[in-house]
Amino acid sequence: MICNQCPRRCNVERSKAVGRCGVGENFKLARASLHFWEEPCISGENGSGTVFFSGCNLGCVFCQNYEISHRKIGREVSADELIKIFESLIEKGANNINLVNPTHYALQLADVLSKWKSPVPIVYNSSGYESVETLKMLDGLVDIYLPDFKYISSEKARKYSFAEDYPDVAMLALQEMKRQVGADVFDESGLMKKGMIIRHLVLPSNTNASIKALDYLAENYADTYISVMAQYTPCGNLTGYDEINRKLTKREYNKIVDYILSLGLDKIFIQDLSSSGDRFIPEFSENFKY
Repeated sequence: MICNQCPRRCNVERSKAVGRCGVGENFKLARASLHFWEEPCISGENGSGTVFFSGCNLGCVFCQNYEISHRKIGREVSADELIKIFESLIEKGANNINLVNPTHYALQLADVLSKWKSPVPIVYNSSGYESVETLKMLDGLVDIYLPDFKYISSEKARKYSFAEDYPDVAMLALQEMKRQVGADVFDESGLMKKGMIIRHLVLPSNTNASIKALDYLAENYADTYISVMAQYTPCGNLTGYDEINRKLTKREYNKIVDYILSLGLDKIFIQDLSSSGDRFIPEFSENFKY
């Protein structure tokens, strides 16, 4: 498979070489489990059936899942085993199947999801760095989009993710995701069945950048849930990035929370600052159980 499915457009044959994502064409996973730390309408009481894919097409220097995005910990599974993993999570009571960091497997996932019909919602949980052409191939196969909107500044995107085009790419991707899922749908218990939640992670020393990003979201997605996250934890090698080599302060996060509340939006998720820390980073392994 010559791979150009993400905005990096590496144009490599992934059965023989790897591109920016660092993995081949076969699914590679590092964890599959019930997860209780997503937004309440995603996790609910039973948990979200999270499936963590190894590798990453974006590769942020601060990634909270550094072990899988940069070190590529995990093991390869076939499409049939992936379906068995989905079914195992559903048997355990998962509210949904949550595909975490799926971008570099989007086309392979489209093939699987077109053949296997899930009895629970499919969640596409991504960095927001997506090709619109690829997203269109997921139309009707994804029920809930859970994208990040990391940066509105090309300078920040280049510095932290080596993707100067991130803001423009993500803006177009959000439009396509919203077009596909439309208005939010919830069941009687408050679980999301269809819709979109846009996440923004507040970085240390970057509150002004966050304010600009939230201004954009408020102007263009006032009818969409926006999740303002405080869970930043320094991970990986941050040599040369002293400004983000620490946790977010209460003052910084409160500044952002106060700001988004001042915008008059009524679809907001916020976090307690205690949500940051190593204890909230899942354990990844090539020997994961499901």
